Amino acid sequence: MKWIGKLTGGLLGAVALGPMGAALGVLLGHQFDEHAEELQARWSGSGDAAAIGERFFRATFRVMGYLAKADGRVSEQEIGAARAVMDELHLDGAQVREAIACFTAGKQPDFDPRGELAALRGACRGRPDLLRVFLEIQVRAALEGNNLEGPVRPLMGRVATSLGVSPLELVHVEAVARIRRGAFRADEAPASPAARNRALEAAYRVLGTDAGASDEALAKAYRRQLSRHHPDKLKANGLPESMMAHAKQRTQQIIEAYELIRERRGMT
Repeated sequence: MKWIGKLTGGLLGAVALGPMGAALGVLLGHQFDEHAEELQARWSGSGDAAAIGERFFRATFRVMGYLAKADGRVSEQEIGAARAVMDELHLDGAQVREAIACFTAGKQPDFDPRGELAALRGACRGRPDLLRVFLEIQVRAALEGNNLEGPVRPLMGRVATSLGVSPLELVHVEAVARIRRGAFRADEAPASPAARNRALEAAYRVLGTDAGASDEALAKAYRRQLSRHHPDKLKANGLPESMMAHAKQRTQQIIEAYELIRERRGMT
C-alpha cells in the first residue's frame, strides 16, 4: 500500500476554512517540507511510520464498519456518514476502494474488534495522540450515522477503553465533535447575546478549559491542544497522509476557538 504516503502536503490547505486556514495550510506545509527529517527522527523513533499509517488506515474503516453494524444492520445514513469521512479526507480512487473493503470487513460477524484495537494500540505505543485522532474520527462518523444512539454508544465506550482513553476524555471528544458540526467561526459572531455566549462556551470546551482560567492558563491550554493535533507531529508519528485533513481541520478549530476567546477577553 505504497499509495498511503503519497498524498501531498498541499492537502492541508485544500480544505482550509477561510483565509486563516489557507495561511495555516501553507505554513504547515512549508514547515513540514523544511523539517520533515528532523521531525521524523524526533517523533517517530522506530522509523516505522509507514507501517503504522497502513494499520491506522485499515483499522479506521474496519472499526467504523463494526460500529455501524452495532444494531444488526447498516443504514443508508451510516453508509453516507462513512462516505462523508472518505470525501472529507480527499481519498483517491484506490484509497476509497480500500476503505470500502475495510468497512465491509468490519461489518462481518467474524470481525475481531478487540484484536484490531489491540494491534492498533500496540503499533501506536508511545503515540497517544494518534489513538485520540482515531477515536475522534470514529465518534465523528457515529454522530453523523445515528447520533451515537442505541448500542453504538456503549460500544464506542469499549473502543475508547481499548485505546486507553478515559471515559472523561471520550466525553470531551464527543463534545468537540458536536461543536464541529455547528462550525462556529471567530469572524462570524452570532447575532444574539445568547448565541454569542454559547459559541464562547463551545470555544472553551474545544481548548479543554473554562471561563475561569487565567489568560496564562488559557494560552497554555491552547498550545497543548495545538501540539496534540499538530499535523507535522502526527504525520511523523505515523498518521497516514490520507488522514491529514482531519488533523488540519481540528487545528483550524482550535485556532478559531482561541481567537474567539481572545477577542471576547480583549487579549493582545
